Amino acid sequence: MQRRTLLKAGLALGALGSLPLGAQRAFAEEPLVFYGLKSMSGAFASYGKYADMGSRQAIAEHPQLLGRPLQYKVIDTEGNAGKAVRKVQEAIGQDGARFFQGCTLSSSALAVSKEINKAGGVFMTPVGADEITGKDCNLSTFRWSVPTYGAIRETLVPMIRQLPQAKRWYTITPQYVFGDALLDNARKVFAEFGVEHIGNSYHSLQEQEFSGYLTNAIAAKPDVLVLLNFGSQSSNALRQAVNFGIKERMKVLLVWSAGLDQFQELGSDVLEGVYLGAQYWHQVDTPLNKALVAATQKAYGINPNYPLAADYIGTKVMLDAIVQAGTFDGASVARALQGMRFQGPTGEELIRPGDHQVLKDYYLLRGKPQGQLRDEDDLAEVISSGRSFVEVDHTGCALA
Repeated sequence: MQRRTLLKAGLALGALGSLPLGAQRAFAEEPLVFYGLKSMSGAFASYGKYADMGSRQAIAEHPQLLGRPLQYKVIDTEGNAGKAVRKVQEAIGQDGARFFQGCTLSSSALAVSKEINKAGGVFMTPVGADEITGKDCNLSTFRWSVPTYGAIRETLVPMIRQLPQAKRWYTITPQYVFGDALLDNARKVFAEFGVEHIGNSYHSLQEQEFSGYLTNAIAAKPDVLVLLNFGSQSSNALRQAVNFGIKERMKVLLVWSAGLDQFQELGSDVLEGVYLGAQYWHQVDTPLNKALVAATQKAYGINPNYPLAADYIGTKVMLDAIVQAGTFDGASVARALQGMRFQGPTGEELIRPGDHQVLKDYYLLRGKPQGQLRDEDDLAEVISSGRSFVEVDHTGCALA
């Protein structure tokens, strides 16, 4: 049998990852394929485009991995959990895929993580639902982004402290796992700090018209309107809120922004005075972030945004772990990731062994007025940053 036939047979049995390094070198001309799970179409396609750019940038830094050529293949999740699972199952069963990074939606990440874990692969994701490193954690899955608990605490708590007169808060929430997790954590903060949660409006993942929800919010007369949606939905909700004159009536907080790309799309007229939660901001002064900004400007002529930075560091850390492990065996690479400490975009970052959560900063920004912008991307200023994470023994995660 030809060498390619032998390799495919080995992959079909899921055996390549467990071959010793010497045997792997026998297949040196066969590339290792790294898979990016990106929403290249559908409602979150703009996010997927930048996430893909981030992974490609990290892949370009490793033309070879342990002596084998490194290739990158995109799986379009279409922002749909069912389709994402089928495509991942196909990649695992037909191509012997083992290394995956990405996903835009928590529902997709939760679904594919189970398949990757069953195959003994490795998966790093930037999604936010607490379950990823909580009750649905597994040995194969790692998460770079701060989960909903930290995003809520690092936005609501600083705002409550800075705005002691703001006692009435209203939320608008997408009705799926991510939105519910944000809302649950927000309610706990409201109760802890004695502010009144005067109402919530749920909407579907397909909703793009928010006038009815905003009318309900205005009628409730809150001091702060909290948007718990994401991507194009949060952009549309924020634009429509500004058109309703809401900024003149109350403070507005978008807990989970997509960062620079979203800010550029909205513009300073919409963003001015709006509070914005962010996993990443290109102006943060850390060694890796400065290097990432320079490399992104050279490669793409833009400053990095959140999806680009998240999928860049997620891909880079996985590739570094393969090198550190000295093998393509998924279990060995997962062990190398556990407890790994590295320079990330937010500074020194750590993968917590007990639940595979990366410990990193989350940022509270505020939109700047047009007259204060130093350049076209200087759309917000950092108001505060910090790290808030549930202790491992309270996450519900039980890694075998």
